[in-house]
Amino acid sequence: MDSVLIVVGDATETVDTLYPYYRLMEACFRPVVAAPEKRRYQMVLHEVKPGWTITKEWEGYTIEADIAFRDVRPEEYAGIFFSGGRAPEYLRYDEDLVRITRHFFETGKPIACVCHGVEIPAYAGCVKGRRMATVPKCRFDLEVCGGIFVDEPCVIDGNLVSGRTYHDHGHYIGPWIRMLEARRAEAGRA
Repeated sequence: MDSVLIVVGDATETVDTLYPYYRLMEACFRPVVAAPEKRRYQMVLHEVKPGWTITKEWEGYTIEADIAFRDVRPEEYAGIFFSGGRAPEYLRYDEDLVRITRHFFETGKPIACVCHGVEIPAYAGCVKGRRMATVPKCRFDLEVCGGIFVDEPCVIDGNLVSGRTYHDHGHYIGPWIRMLEARRAEAGRA
């Protein structure tokens, strides 16, 4: 079974993480949760409540990391998913995660990204000239690093598929999984 990385840390958004996790399993891929350390992480729920102008955050489920970033050999994985939430704000500085991220962009393997997840490939220098969706408040992070902000529920730019928030999961996760399936079928014919 092909393995696919899901990048998390404390304050990773719960729905952003669990929806692709279970969709990967349905498509017969093995989701592998990667984080700074191999341990349990606290996920959160993010929502702009009526009358609020900023995102409210509260605890969601927890998730166990299968592997630490330093132990990831990215050539062993079929694709990668950058989850949202506040975690990317601090994860992006991890040198091993930068190395992993660059591998997927350089090799053209299927990549999916949602919400604040854009902060990781942006910091890694991988978004220049790439069209991406992200939550509007991360537009600056994308554009200052040379990316092109697109306010749509699914943006496909080569091997990169992105959505704005968890509200878009039903639009962009399917195309990403179809990319993973196509790549698996192609490898099976080789």
